[in-house]
Amino acid sequence: MPSVVVVGAQWGDEGKGKVTDYLAQQADWVVRYQGGNNAGHTLVVDGQTFKLHLLPSGVIQPGTSSVIGNGVVIDPLVLVRELKGLRESGLPDPKLYISERAHVIMPYHRLLDELEEAERGADKIGTTGRGIGPAYVDKVGRSGIRMIEFVQPDRFRERLEAILPRKNRILTQVYGAEPFEVDAIIEEYAEAAEILKDMVVDTSALLSDALDRGEKVLFEGAQGTFLDIDHGTYPFVTSSTPSAAGAAIGAGVGPRRLDQILGVFKAYTTRVGSGPFPSELQGELAERIRQQGNEYGTTTGRPRRVGWFDAVMGRHSVRVNGLTRFAVMLLDVLTGLDELRICVGYSIDGERRDTFPADIKELSRCEPIYETYPGWSEDITGARKLQDLPPEARAYLEALEGHLNVPLGLVSVGPGREQTIFLENLFG
Repeated sequence: MPSVVVVGAQWGDEGKGKVTDYLAQQADWVVRYQGGNNAGHTLVVDGQTFKLHLLPSGVIQPGTSSVIGNGVVIDPLVLVRELKGLRESGLPDPKLYISERAHVIMPYHRLLDELEEAERGADKIGTTGRGIGPAYVDKVGRSGIRMIEFVQPDRFRERLEAILPRKNRILTQVYGAEPFEVDAIIEEYAEAAEILKDMVVDTSALLSDALDRGEKVLFEGAQGTFLDIDHGTYPFVTSSTPSAAGAAIGAGVGPRRLDQILGVFKAYTTRVGSGPFPSELQGELAERIRQQGNEYGTTTGRPRRVGWFDAVMGRHSVRVNGLTRFAVMLLDVLTGLDELRICVGYSIDGERRDTFPADIKELSRCEPIYETYPGWSEDITGARKLQDLPPEARAYLEALEGHLNVPLGLVSVGPGREQTIFLENLFG
């Protein structure tokens, strides 16, 4: 199988970075297909920690080519900082290609993000303020600037002169903010444009040719299925398509080029920001899992909300992504708990529901229906095959497999690359 899509199957932060880094050892190409620097991957390799926000997880894998696809919105200043950070860590410069069709985040996007979120008051979405939403709004509204224009000084100025007057009217007349100046933006971004210009290419053609040659291509999304603009808990979602279909659109390859689709789940559930969370835990148990799992945002540092594994969410994710395998991450975090629970259905006004509601108001009224499983106390961080796990841990994994009705592909028992139980070679 020449292509694998790694997709977050919950609300993001599932551990996709580690999975992608692990699979990148077998891949020729790693492709980031959507989102922006509102997401983050934390990778631990040989005891060294890397925090990435725009760069694909494969950049630390020697010999692997990395692609930022057309579906990503790029803050050039952030991207250049990440590249410099890799160099300062002693890593060689990655073989990086950037889609000429990817849209650029401008300073007015970041300011509008903050102003719009503040105006929502009690109805705040929980945006990171990085300008991702406004950049996607401009993309859909045909008012964006793409990388192909950004790296050409004359075209960049031409686009800014056409767009900035409208943005300034919104900033000054609606929000009472200060306007931006074309020359100041060009000066601020000139170095980044110069650094990135030789990386900007037609990545759709590049990837198509690679797949034609039978090379192995790994696609990674940011965030997760329940932050998908179409299939997530709207309006508490991101502005793009993290689900598997987004890989075809956001990388510029046909959907028939996608072979294996691996959904990444935590062994429990987490969420950042506002919105209903049926299996959410509170109090001492929630704090214990949060501390054990280091459940704080890679990008924002915000504490994540935690809860039991939600199989209703899981089945929704299996369906909309077309998962062929699933991964379970952070299983070791549950070590030491006397019992574990899996939410297998919802109760709404005394009636059972087994599908995930589209209506946020309805979802907020859902009470979880649980099945309970015994926990384990043994240290599992040294396990390298399923047989090394305690019987209770294996039973829990089997229960997840049964509720999702998809084969288990891999299990993570610690943060290190080597702390992974790999059940199957997804690339065949």
